[in-house]
Amino acid sequence: MAQTSPVSRLSIATGRRAGYVVARCDDFSVTLSGDPMTTFDDRERGFEKRFALDQEQEFKAAARRNRALGEWAAGLMGLAAERVAEYAAVIVKSDLEQPGEDDVLRKVFEDLKGSGVQITEGEVRMKMAELLAQAREAVREGK
Repeated sequence: MAQTSPVSRLSIATGRRAGYVVARCDDFSVTLSGDPMTTFDDRERGFEKRFALDQEQEFKAAARRNRALGEWAAGLMGLAAERVAEYAAVIVKSDLEQPGEDDVLRKVFEDLKGSGVQITEGEVRMKMAELLAQAREAVREGK
């Protein structure tokens, strides 16, 4: 594909597959190396990497939130200190059963109700949101 400007008699030829751009003005020619689509490809790869990183950080934050939620619920239920970490691990695993956080909410809420703790589902949801915000901040800071 060549374009010619009548004013300066400048012609530009591009060869995408060959990876070059040539500009000619009368006797003078300049060859610029590199594929012009490389910039777009690099941007696309950059966006893909950023998306993957964001997803990884969100997964880590959710796992951290679930562990903290398990520890909080274990404290409300009055579990012994040696059982707190075990219960928190069960809560983290419960999130892997189904997509979303409803399975975690359901598990914690039912366990709290079963142990006689007077709490509403809304209070558990609020605690989950609070802990998720704290977990996201901790993941961002690299803690």
